[in-house]
Amino acid sequence: MHLIKLNATDSTNNYLRKLSNTSVLVDYTVVSADYQTNGRGQMGTIWNSESSKNLTVSVFKDVSKLNIEYPFYISIATSLALIKTLQSFSIPKLSIKWPNDILSEDKKICGVLIENVMKQNSLKESIIGIGLNVNQTNFKGLPKAASLKLLIGKTFILDEVLHTLIKYLKYYFMLVRKQEFNFLKKEYKSYLFRKNKPSTFLDAEGLMFSGIIKNVALSGNLQVLIEDDILKEFDLKDITLLY
Repeated sequence: MHLIKLNATDSTNNYLRKLSNTSVLVDYTVVSADYQTNGRGQMGTIWNSESSKNLTVSVFKDVSKLNIEYPFYISIATSLALIKTLQSFSIPKLSIKWPNDILSEDKKICGVLIENVMKQNSLKESIIGIGLNVNQTNFKGLPKAASLKLLIGKTFILDEVLHTLIKYLKYYFMLVRKQEFNFLKKEYKSYLFRKNKPSTFLDAEGLMFSGIIKNVALSGNLQVLIEDDILKEFDLKDITLLY
């Protein structure tokens, strides 16, 4: 792991992407920032984080030799690496809220933003942005947010959490390289938040509807059982799970 530590940046994903455009990066180059002025989440959301209290990192991953037809396996490997990292620190009741938010019970503790780079119609590299709430204890206006410290009452060493995460990222991407796709998908589904439970969703038009999460397709789309026993697939931009 090659680690670049910054006091502040607009976004670690932006910084690492610009670096990859101008330099040849080694696998698992990591950019870590004490503070992000414009941290980003899925679908353009903003990731707010107190300075020096959380893990705000982006990881460069060379995926050109993984031979994966479906980029969603990058998300699966990242999600599972986060789950195993948090389990190693005794964080309880972990689950994956599709596609890759990490929850403890119903509290969000981690968000992921993956930006894949295509060249000559082929997947070449990924910038994996991770925002993990570690030692922050004040989440004003965010009732569904929590941190590792809030969950188990312990202050964590950020570098220790980061090194553990990289260890598990390497392990799960090794499984992707070995094409252990059935194992990876089965393990991912075992942690899927609200799987087989009646849930409320918001569609792209802002309308609420009920359904039951049944599966995740190889494309990464969420498969939801809706009225009249219809199994329908939804893309990330088409649906929001409201718990």
